[in-house]
Amino acid sequence: MNVLIIFCHPEPASFNGALKDVAVKTMQRAGHTVQVTDLHAEGFDPVEKADHYSERCNPHWFSPTAEQRHASKENSLKPEVKEHIKRLEWADLVMLQFPLWWHAQPAMLKGWFDRVFVNGGLFTGKMRYDRGYFRGKHAICSVTTGAPEAAFGKAGRGGNMDTMLWPVQYSLYYMGFSVLSPFLSYGVQAHKGFVRLKGGEFEDHLGACKLAWAQRLESLDFTDQVSFPGWDDWDEYGHPIAASQEDALYRAG
Repeated sequence: MNVLIIFCHPEPASFNGALKDVAVKTMQRAGHTVQVTDLHAEGFDPVEKADHYSERCNPHWFSPTAEQRHASKENSLKPEVKEHIKRLEWADLVMLQFPLWWHAQPAMLKGWFDRVFVNGGLFTGKMRYDRGYFRGKHAICSVTTGAPEAAFGKAGRGGNMDTMLWPVQYSLYYMGFSVLSPFLSYGVQAHKGFVRLKGGEFEDHLGACKLAWAQRLESLDFTDQVSFPGWDDWDEYGHPIAASQEDALYRAG
């Protein structure tokens, strides 16, 4: 199996960096081929802008979706975007390793979605969701948080984790990926509230998370997926046609 890890953290020696290293070693030990995309190390530009398009379809007014469609058709996408698409096409499993910042993925990772998932080339009005370009491939998010697990929930101080991960996971599904249930590492910087972990406490917590992540990967269950509605669940206007609204909404699989 070809495994692509999208790593988004500015510090290689971070908690996230350690989990990325665990994933590399575990998957390689299992006989898989692994590539790592380190967005910060590569200096990836996450800001979509007109300067990325040398052959504009409209030089007077910038529409990102229109320019992406045009560049895809004319094979004039920036080399770095082509390379990222090539890696995604190569991969059977895509892992996203990132911290939860301001209740979402870091801006650089969001910008990676903006620039790499190009309109026209990788998705169209009909080629998305369970008919998406990457149908048959899997994706999984490994996410760290500062607050402890007890803080997260529907009315928790940290917020509802399902809701916060909805945009990134739904976007992966939008592109056709089957999305595995996420791996969550809570309390990376917190202990008994918001007191930072110190010394041995931090090392013990890191060790426990690394072990749990390795064990999850060693027995990866591809049936343990986040459940999403598909084309058969909507009418021609995109309204749910399920027996109840709840059946057509995001829920943990």
